[in-house]
Amino acid sequence: MSIKRVYAIFLRQVFLLRSNPVRLTAHFLFPIMSIVMWGFISKYMATFGKETFNFVAVILGAVVLWDFMSSIQQRMMSAFLEDVWTRNFINYFASPLKVTEYISGLVLTSLITSSIGFALTISIAGLAFGYNILIMGLYIFPFLFLLLLFGIAVGLFITALIFRLGPSAEWLGWPIPFIMSIFVGVFYPASVLPGFMQIISKILPPSYIFDGMRAVIAGNFNIGANLFLAFVLSVAYLALTYLFFIKVYKRNLKTGAISRFGSEE
Repeated sequence: MSIKRVYAIFLRQVFLLRSNPVRLTAHFLFPIMSIVMWGFISKYMATFGKETFNFVAVILGAVVLWDFMSSIQQRMMSAFLEDVWTRNFINYFASPLKVTEYISGLVLTSLITSSIGFALTISIAGLAFGYNILIMGLYIFPFLFLLLLFGIAVGLFITALIFRLGPSAEWLGWPIPFIMSIFVGVFYPASVLPGFMQIISKILPPSYIFDGMRAVIAGNFNIGANLFLAFVLSVAYLALTYLFFIKVYKRNLKTGAISRFGSEE
């Protein structure tokens, strides 16, 4: 794998952002508006709650972590779509670029833009609502790492799905974070879900992460099992989605379906 070619994929996305700053809206405005909205909601809810329950810490912690994972997925997908929209995708593979290098470039792009967005949201949450991300202690680092792994897996799966079905399938990717948030218990324990939804929740890594987050904020630090299950599932999904993308890529090369990504459809 060539680091220079991976960096070239990332650098192209930087140039796209510089040439049209409006693109920054999707990257940063929505997470900022989300943290502001939920910040006011959590402060309002705190006026009705018990003093022993910290609504701001629980709600804003959930929003910050979920926005980070969602942005990883959506930045990967949007970086891929940028290449499709600008009719540049086929040009990549007319060069010595390997598919693993292209995927790595997408991951690097999503990681850096999502990290900047994460820094902005926690800064605003701290300044506007007194939220301190370090209330989770050192657990914030495994939480973010596991959400990063799963976010990459979901982003890779959606990108492969668009690659398989065509550019018009992008509309399948945007609602994924919202739908998934219902099952993983971002704002509530998964135990309140109906039985069949709890089964789905148990196979999704974020459900263990958000249960662990609420436990840590409540003072229960015995969440090793949660982190282990989240790690195993995240790695498994990452491996499976990578293999899925490679399979789709090879199929498109064999059938010539890759040519559809030379124009907007």
